[in-house]
Amino acid sequence: MEKLRISKLMADRGLCSRREADSYIERGWVKVDGVVATLGERAFPSQTITLDRNAAAQQISRVTILIHKPMAYVSGQAEDGYTPAVALINAQSRSETDRSPLKFDRAHLRGLAVAGRLDIDSTGLLVLTQDGRIARQLIGEDSEIEKEYLVRVQGRLAPGGLELLNEGLSLDGKRLKRAQVRWQNDDQLQFVLREGKKRQIRRMCELVGLKVLGLKRVRIGGVRLSDLPVGQWRYLGPHERF
Repeated sequence: MEKLRISKLMADRGLCSRREADSYIERGWVKVDGVVATLGERAFPSQTITLDRNAAAQQISRVTILIHKPMAYVSGQAEDGYTPAVALINAQSRSETDRSPLKFDRAHLRGLAVAGRLDIDSTGLLVLTQDGRIARQLIGEDSEIEKEYLVRVQGRLAPGGLELLNEGLSLDGKRLKRAQVRWQNDDQLQFVLREGKKRQIRRMCELVGLKVLGLKRVRIGGVRLSDLPVGQWRYLGPHERF
């Protein structure tokens, strides 16, 4: 059995992200079989890794924010004159539907990472989080979290196109994971994906003769967009799970 970096083992077990693991190890907040770990140390996968209560308290204090992203906003850093979605987060734009007991604090904007981007022409549920565990859960290489989209299209679907959308397409030379695609009405499809390649749905539709006119993400795992108004945000509730 091969030894692995402790930070990798911690991330693989969902304890935290690798970056967070290194930070906790540097602070002396990580033990392997009861012994304080050192940065860069390796351990066997069978060994017991525990976090100090200081690390656990720090994790609890980290927030996750849900935004109903409008069009013309970018998910991450500002680019080409477009405004990043994080600029929407302030006390005034917090949704009245938010039931979280948290009081807005500008410290909640520090270190927010986008966990699953939406392109500039798309709308819907966008997740920004300070919690590396949630980021890994949603966008890690082994993530199986479903993302649901409503997609308005035009054009004539190629013969067998719906079957191809579900399980027969490749992008960038790689076979896509099986999707769930069905008609919602005459010009709208529902997509449920377990991956998120760049402009994936738009490119999938192009391959079967359709052009995307509108794309909205309405669910990530067990969390739905529901009645969150466009351009507003709320905290992920303490009992909500992706």
